[in-house]
Amino acid sequence: MKLVLSLIFISLFSFQTQAQGLKYQILDKVSFADSLKSKQVLLIDVRRPEEFEAGKIENAQNINVLEPENFNIEIEKLDKSKPIYIYCRSGNRSGKAAQIMQDAGFTKIFDLEGGYLNWTADEQPED
Repeated sequence: MKLVLSLIFISLFSFQTQAQGLKYQILDKVSFADSLKSKQVLLIDVRRPEEFEAGKIENAQNINVLEPENFNIEIEKLDKSKPIYIYCRSGNRSGKAAQIMQDAGFTKIFDLEGGYLNWTADEQPED
């Protein structure tokens, strides 16, 4: 019984620690689109330039997270007090970008769940 309780305690502590480490929000497509209506947000596409040129969300700027040195230089030019909305193709790279931005001092980071693939699936949310 003590072993079971110990395992439960360790699992809960581990889960809580992981959850506390996540300081950015992952938003579904509708919530992400609604948030972009504000003029006070920055929209960043963290994909490669050729992916960006093939299709993007309106008003996005491209900062490729796969070029770490340039990515760090470019994000330092951004206003850390503004909400930052990021996306990639499927959500993996934007999660990494969100972590880098969090470590750089950004506090209002929002990531598009499922990335651009999700955004372009079916219909885009209406304005």
